[in-house]
Amino acid sequence: MLDQEIKTVGPEVIEWRRTMHRHPELSYQEHWTSSYIEEQLKEMDGIEISRPTKTSVLGIIRGAHPGRKVGLRADIDALPIQEDRDDLDFTSEIDGRMHACAHDAHAAMLLGAAKVLSKNKDHIHGEIYLIFQHAEEVPPGGAREMVATGQFDDLDVVFAQHIMTTLPVGEIHIKSGPVTANSDIFNLTITGKGGHSSQPENSIDPVLIGSRIVSQVQDIVSRLASPLDNLVVSVTNFHAGTGAENVIPQTAKISGSVRSASAEIRELAKEKIEAIIRANCEIYGATYDLDYTYGVTAVINDEAETTKVRETLTETFGAERVKEMIMMMGGEDFGAFTENLPGVYIMIGTYNEEKDCIYPHHHPKFKIDEDVLIDGIRIHVNAALKLGRDK
Repeated sequence: MLDQEIKTVGPEVIEWRRTMHRHPELSYQEHWTSSYIEEQLKEMDGIEISRPTKTSVLGIIRGAHPGRKVGLRADIDALPIQEDRDDLDFTSEIDGRMHACAHDAHAAMLLGAAKVLSKNKDHIHGEIYLIFQHAEEVPPGGAREMVATGQFDDLDVVFAQHIMTTLPVGEIHIKSGPVTANSDIFNLTITGKGGHSSQPENSIDPVLIGSRIVSQVQDIVSRLASPLDNLVVSVTNFHAGTGAENVIPQTAKISGSVRSASAEIRELAKEKIEAIIRANCEIYGATYDLDYTYGVTAVINDEAETTKVRETLTETFGAERVKEMIMMMGGEDFGAFTENLPGVYIMIGTYNEEKDCIYPHHHPKFKIDEDVLIDGIRIHVNAALKLGRDK
């Protein structure tokens, strides 16, 4: 539906994307980006514009027919990465900052959808909320901040899509249920009793205690959680000692991440990690300080709404292009929306060896195939129209 108008807006969407790519801004600092998006929306027909937070933008299109309230969300922040793509003429103009996760493309696709939909209110049932969200990259994320404003409480459904270089160009992946993981972190300080390495009996060795903790937390995954549960516990930092070979240090610092797919497993992991820490410290007489921080919540796709979007994708692109998504253990703060509302999150492939779109997200050479931008606009437009009229 509206394919010709979508094709017409394509070149403008590419230019919007490249302009934002030249001006990347980090999480909570998207002042230029949000102003630029607001300026483009003001040029369109009949979009009510507001700023839920300092660096986010909300546009509302009210359709000509009764229907549901549908949210379309795009993230807009960049990353602290130095871009390494001399072959492009629109690389980042800011040292040490780069759109290396396709958020510039996400924002441009939503702007393209906004332009098409704003000209075709007679096709729209209900209201469409254009959600340009800040700070996806920094936990706990801008989505949680936007949800807290209360401006999205009465949405009937919310939709988002992500361009992926891990998926072949042309493929669109979708599934119901968990799509991404709960993403939490922990920081632990073990305080023992320093001393001479030749007299360990007079010390409380935090290195030994920490080593046992590092080993035993893996038992949570292999013995305390089911093999069918999605759980990853990774210790990523372990620091102790002064550099002297004959000194048992006073403290050790350990940190890591915990990824889980359900609220129950999330709580199990937290409970057992602290139990392991507490038990090992008690055995040797050490004390500890644990800072366990909940990060982003898992994205859970609503089954009924996902079925509607899958039908739309099949009608729009053909069944051969629509694939069953495999859950990923990465975090995505869109979960703050799906925690409170029925939601659908899909992925669009952009891996293309011929165009050197082969590098993973957050890589200095990250690049997307801009041909997928048209697909993203078609998805936004057709999903919004479908979700708005279908109860």
